[in-house]
Amino acid sequence: TITLRFLQIEGQGFVSEDEYLEISDIKRDQSGEYECSALNDVAAPDVRKVKITVNYPPYISKAKNMGVSVGQKGILSCEASAVPNAEFQWFREDTRLATGLDGVRIENKGRISTLTFFNVSEKDYGNYTCVATNKLGNTNTSITLYEISPSSAVAGPGAVIDGVNSASRALACLWLSGTLFAHFFIKF
Repeated sequence: TITLRFLQIEGQGFVSEDEYLEISDIKRDQSGEYECSALNDVAAPDVRKVKITVNYPPYISKAKNMGVSVGQKGILSCEASAVPNAEFQWFREDTRLATGLDGVRIENKGRISTLTFFNVSEKDYGNYTCVATNKLGNTNTSITLYEISPSSAVAGPGAVIDGVNSASRALACLWLSGTLFAHFFIKF
């Protein structure tokens, strides 16, 4: 008896009692390890494992627009799933971007590609296209770098929030404490 079974997800695999396991229209989630077991009445079972890799074209699994103030650092990120891994390219309109040109850096690490602007200027705002390609196909997505005002950016030390900075709040607390103390003192 020869048994083939899919080991990837316990209880959700394929089992075949034949010497062949045919999977027509295979899906990427059927990648994984398969076990082949040969059993007869003469010897102990012979068990071998076979790893099956399903190749598929890229699809963009994560991309997010980003808002940044002029003069700040901005990072656009694009994540693509693919087997074999995707190669990335970035475009602005019809122009392919490259590291070092116009103060940008492109980094590709596995499934993720980032486009970094070290000092965002007005001319940097707009739509960018991330293209992910492998031998089975390609896909792309548009990501926007948009302007936000400095007051809506993450507040740092001494930043103005809702028109009141931390020093003003401290003075207001001190004044309120003094007023309450005076009111308490006058009562007694």
